[in-house]
Amino acid sequence: MTTKQPIGVLFVCLGNICRSPMAEAVFRHMVNQEGLAEKFRIDSAGTGDWHTGKPPHHGTQNILKQYSISFEGMFARQVAADDFAEFDYIIAMDDSNVSNLRKLMKGRETEVIRLLDLVPEAESKEVPDPYYTGNFDETYELVTLGCKALLGHIRREHGDLF
Repeated sequence: MTTKQPIGVLFVCLGNICRSPMAEAVFRHMVNQEGLAEKFRIDSAGTGDWHTGKPPHHGTQNILKQYSISFEGMFARQVAADDFAEFDYIIAMDDSNVSNLRKLMKGRETEVIRLLDLVPEAESKEVPDPYYTGNFDETYELVTLGCKALLGHIRREHGDLF
């Protein structure tokens, strides 16, 4: 009997302190609530290195606390070349992140999608950066919609694991 590897999901934004750690925490919370933690490897990273080693932005921390979602042990890191081989799903928050990731991929065939590509009813396919907008509530709502859609997408693609 072979053991299946956990499904790797990497959320990516610019600095890895607002959107992608929020998505990581929300998705991990959803997965844990469904008893699926052992089936996933969930992480987040930024395309830039400005915030490496820092915890999530206080605005992200506050909104996650408001919804009783843990961000314990989360620290910003930059996307690494190995990430393209180690993660099954690389989920970007906006077009700029997708563009930066494609430059980093260097010919690898990893699929990169925007989180809101999975939400047909989303008016925009980009999750706005609350570092600049200050609107962490809007970001949380969009991230939650996207994470629900992502979990459904993964269930459909990997039905044999669930």
